[in-house]
This record gives sequence, structure tokens and C-alpha cells, in this order.
Amino acid sequence: MSPVFPTVREVLDLVPVRNGAPRLVAGTAGLDRSVRWVHIAEVPDIATLLGGGELVLTTGIGLPGDDAGLREFIGALADVGVSGLVVELGRRYVSGVPRVMAAAAERRGLPLIELRRGTPFVRITEAVHALIVDAQLTELRATEEIHQRFTELSVEGAEPAEVLRQAAELAGCPMVLENLSRQVLAYDPAGENAELLLDGWERHSRQIRPPGRTAYDPDSGWLVTTVGARGQDWGRLLLRWPATESTPPTRLTILIERAASTLALGRLIRRDAEGLERQIHRTLLTALIDHTRPVDEVALRAKALGVVLDRRHLVGVVVRHRADEPAGDAGTPDDEPAPARRGGRRDTDAEGPEAGPARLRDLAEAVSQAVRDAKLTALTSPLDDQAVGALLALPDPAAEEKALSAFAAALRRVRLDAAPAAPAAPAARPARPLDAPDRPAGRTVASASARPVDAPPRAAIVVAAGSGVGSLREARRSLIEARQVAEAARRDPRDLPCYRLPHVGLAGLLHLLRDEPRLQTFVERELGPLLAYDAQHPREQLLGTLRAYLEQGRNKSAGAAAAHLSRPAFYERLARIGRILDADLDSVDRCLSLHVALLALDAVRTP
Repeated sequence: MSPVFPTVREVLDLVPVRNGAPRLVAGTAGLDRSVRWVHIAEVPDIATLLGGGELVLTTGIGLPGDDAGLREFIGALADVGVSGLVVELGRRYVSGVPRVMAAAAERRGLPLIELRRGTPFVRITEAVHALIVDAQLTELRATEEIHQRFTELSVEGAEPAEVLRQAAELAGCPMVLENLSRQVLAYDPAGENAELLLDGWERHSRQIRPPGRTAYDPDSGWLVTTVGARGQDWGRLLLRWPATESTPPTRLTILIERAASTLALGRLIRRDAEGLERQIHRTLLTALIDHTRPVDEVALRAKALGVVLDRRHLVGVVVRHRADEPAGDAGTPDDEPAPARRGGRRDTDAEGPEAGPARLRDLAEAVSQAVRDAKLTALTSPLDDQAVGALLALPDPAAEEKALSAFAAALRRVRLDAAPAAPAAPAARPARPLDAPDRPAGRTVASASARPVDAPPRAAIVVAAGSGVGSLREARRSLIEARQVAEAARRDPRDLPCYRLPHVGLAGLLHLLRDEPRLQTFVERELGPLLAYDAQHPREQLLGTLRAYLEQGRNKSAGAAAAHLSRPAFYERLARIGRILDADLDSVDRCLSLHVALLALDAVRTP
């Protein structure tokens, strides 16, 4: 982009000036000075009427006749900051300007030009002023486009990468967004080599220290502005303008400041959702899983963010909450007691629509904090509405088990520290028996949710890890395996610090085969009639009853307690299930087949 005002060099290329046969006598170093205006003067004390940036035209008829006067005249022009002096030969000076005048101009770096042919000055002023006006109109149009473009980006809530892409497109220059630790959050090389642009970025960035919130550093060639709002600065936006060229034009300053404002506004809008670093982590992890970006680009962007993935041993980790109870037990018929779930974590509807996203954000923050506490390097981000993923980058395979143990322990500490104090236990009171109408005198059925006072509760989250891989191209496999293991481990009765594929056994195998049509056909053959019945009778949901029976090892009393049903009601439901499926629920083989089908159904239903 060219500056608003033309330079002395550009003025010399104009046709009216070339018609005057111009010759540069002195001041070559000042040819790139900007010409703000053209002024015609024939008096020696004209400097007092100038403001700087003018190109002065004269015939010399009014200039001093002595050497001292000429030196003083040149010095006064240089002091006020004129762009150059053009002298038409023929009236005062015939063969050339005085040597003392040229020497003074050379000493002050002031361009001194002779016009060896007569030229109407008005033609020169018209040409230069037209150039200035055209450039100003171009600048105004560019500024209007900048405001329009970034207003649209602000309204649309564009991501930082898109803001930088459009800013770099308007500027035609590379742009980088960094945080206060000099880590790159987003960038656009504007067609240049991205690897060269970001190589050794932190060291290079710390050497760029221009004064003020928006300023140009000529030593490094970067135009810099601070990014932030409400007195809280969180980063810098940098635009590279080669130091070999003139100072960046005004519209570039406007552009970088508008881009910074758009980024700051976007951050304010998203501040309750997730930090900008987390957004970049999410983008990179999603790109690995969905193949939306080249692996080399993911590695480069992660390195700029401070997470080196090249030549590292990578392990995918997924953390998610356990399901409190099977969804199939949500309803109960009118003739049976309702499950005692009020006040527990199961009743999530009472928490409002924001409870789920808030819980996921808390889990994501806990995972990030655990990575830091365990002194590990990783990309971390929510993978979907339920799970948080992390891609650990380890120095070698031997560090895998130690790193996973450290992460799991740190996560448990973080969640315990963040957990609110448990409310005081209510005073003991007689429980209303669930099977009061049917039980023999003197007997009660304990709720399956009851737990001995001294028994530690099972962890509310599952930590699962995939197999370690040696390259970023294989990282997707490790992340997907970790997600499958986490899903399969949700119903595992054990409380392991970190689940791996061998820990989940059959459930893990079924999760690996969840997309296999033959497995889906098996599920439909075994459970299809029961699923169809539940769809027609949503208040009964017999699938949950079957699940409770099979998970309790075909122990009907334990199954009734787990389903929060009286034993007679539970027995009647089992008989109904047997008739619907045409199955003998006392048969070990038949129940084994149904249990495998239930596990396969969980795997198939997993999002």
C-alpha cells in the first residue's frame, strides 16, 4: 500500500516536471520525503509561512545574492521541514544554481532540483495536488472498507483466525496475534512462508517494543497495537511493514486498530464461554480428529502456541462424567413408587439449561489445570457436549505411564479442591418402605443407592487414555481410542485412576465395533421388540428393568432394589420382558446374549 502523499521521487516522474528537464543537484537521501503540498515562492523569508512537507518552486529572482544569505535560506527551509526545493533556470540562474546553495542543501539532506527548461509552475502544482487528492480519496475508500469489513466481523462474532485473514488481505502484509506471554494465538502470513514468519517468534517478539499502544518499530519493521478492553490488555496484534520502506500509511494504522477492537470485542462476548487459548486448542484438536486441516499446519500452529508436537510421543486422553443412572429408568408407571431422586444430581432439569455447558466448562478448566499441575505439555479442549480431550506431548514412550498417573492424580486434586463443601447430613428418619403394600411384616427393602457411611464414593469422572503414538499423523487414532475407552468405562464398577483399552474388556471391544452393521443387526435381533415396546409405552421403559436385572447378576432382589421397585412389581416386569422377547430370563446363555446386546446398544448409541 502506498502512503497518502507522494514522495519527491514520485513528483519528479510526473509529466509536467519531466517536461522541465529536471536534474537532481543535491539531497539524494531526501527523495523519499512525502510532499504534502506545493508552494510557489520568490521571497527569501518564505520559511516563516510554511508548515513542513511542502515542495517549494521558485525562479530564484528574489533569493539573496550573497553566499551567507543562500546558506541561511537553505537552512531555514530545512529547519521548517520542507520536502524539497525546485529552481527553474533562466531568469536568475542560467547555467545552474550556485555551488554554495547546492553544498548547503547536500549538507542538510534537502533535495535540490534544477528545471533546465521553462515550465509553467501551475501545471506542476495541478499535477501534484491531483495526485494528493486522488491518494486521499483512495485512502478514504480504503478506510471506509476497513470500517465496513470489521463492523461485519464484529456483528458475526468472527473467530480470531478469520479476523486476521481478512485484515491481512486488506493490508497485503503478514499479521500475528499473540498473548502477553508472546505465544502466537493466530496468524496469517499473507502468502509468505509461515514457518519462517513464526520461527523463534517469542525471542523475536520480545525485541519489538515500540512506544505507546499503537506504534511502528522501524528497527524490526513491525506495526504493533495492544489488544484489550476495559483496562484489561491480553495481547498484541502485529503487522509487518518492511523497514526498508517508508513509514506505514495511516490506513494501516486504522486497519490494525480496528482489527484489534474486533478481537477485543469478540473476546468480551465469548469470555463466559471459554478463553481464546482454549478456542485455539479446540480448533487444533478438532482439526486432528476431523481431518479439517493439514497435520503440518496443526503442528506449526501448536508450536506457535507453545505446544510442541513434532518428534514427541503423543497420547490421547479423554475425561468425562459418569452417567448417574441409565436413561431408560427415567419413568415409572402410576402403580409403582417413584424413585427417590429428588435433591440428587440426577435431577438436572431443575438446574436450568445452562447446567450442562457450565459443568463441561468446569471440567475443561480442571483438565487444563491438571495438565499444568502435572507439568505436562498438551492441547486440551472439549471434544463434544460430554467429554474433554487432551493430547499429551511426552519426550519419549518411557514417560507415558508416569505422565498419565501424574495427570490423573492432579485432576483428582483439582476437582477435590474445587468441590463445594458437602451439606450437613439431615437428621435420621424412618424411610418409607418402597414395597410397603407387598412386603411381609417386619421386612423392608433397602434402596440400591444407599451406600455404607465409611465406603468412599466412586469417582464422578472417568479418565481414559488411548495407545501412545510416535507421530502427529497417528494422534487421531489415540484420541478416538481414548474416547471409546471413556465411553465403555462409564459403567465399570471399578474406580481406576486411568482406564486403558485392556481395562474395559468386552465393552471396549463393542465400542470399537460400534459402526459394524453386523453388531447393529445383532442388537436389533436381541432387543428390537423390547425397544419397540418401550417406544409405545414411554412410562414403563422395560429396558431399564432388564438392565438392572442383568447388571445385578440375575439376582432379582438386588435388581429390584437397583431399579427402585418393589419385588412383586419387579417380578411382574421381568415376566412381561420374557414374553415380549420370547426369552427365558433364567437361562444363563440367553441372559448372556441379552447383556452383550445391552452393552452393544450403549456403544451404538454413544454420540
